[in-house]
Amino acid sequence: MKEKIKTIIIDDEKLAREVIKNYLAGYPEYAIVAECSNGFEGIKAINELLPDLIFLDIQMPKINGFEMLELIDEPPVIVFTTAFDQYALKAFEVNAADYLLKPFSGERFGEALNKANIHLSEKDVQANVIKNLIRHTEKREEYLTRVIIKDGPKITVVTAEDINFIEAQDDYVLIFTEEGKHLKQKTMKYFEENLNPNDFIRVHRSFITAIKKIEKIQLLQKETYQLTLKNGMKIPVSKTGYARLKDLIIR
Repeated sequence: MKEKIKTIIIDDEKLAREVIKNYLAGYPEYAIVAECSNGFEGIKAINELLPDLIFLDIQMPKINGFEMLELIDEPPVIVFTTAFDQYALKAFEVNAADYLLKPFSGERFGEALNKANIHLSEKDVQANVIKNLIRHTEKREEYLTRVIIKDGPKITVVTAEDINFIEAQDDYVLIFTEEGKHLKQKTMKYFEENLNPNDFIRVHRSFITAIKKIEKIQLLQKETYQLTLKNGMKIPVSKTGYARLKDLIIR
């Protein structure tokens, strides 16, 4: 007997979940193994149940659909379901299975399932689709306002305002806040390009700091400088970093 296609519905609106459930009732080859009302529940369900397919809303409280995708271990096939059309181009450009704009008809839902079935038969292709999607969402016009961090089962949302500084750790970075530090698998280049340059400055090959957290800059020895933050922590400043700081002061 052929195994059913394990499906998870992730949407903060109960009515929207009910619509998908009612449509799926006409397709007995699909088995709904979970329904989730936010991204945190979605991540937990995906990592535990390893579904073949998820129906994913984008605009949700706590973390949005794109942020959620970055945190899942095994990428399933994804059909986006949303009331907002501004993400459609982004989804299609990376060849996502489909993008359902609410409200959608049963016929349109069936088309989405047909497209999902194509992706289900091409697992390797789908894994690359999700990786491309995550990279694509990083190419944003607006600056980062928060960073989502996963540490085992724990998920932390760090706002840009709470960041004191960021330190390079090979392919990772350590993000320091007043509450502690968090390890994130991103590069310094990513944060340098995506944090608001009016709020953050790269002062060293291995350090980016929040401008408003700077207390003073000291000359330690010839062309060797040190930054002291308002919380007392000290950060090395390179020659290039010092030049950037001088430009900032002049501005």
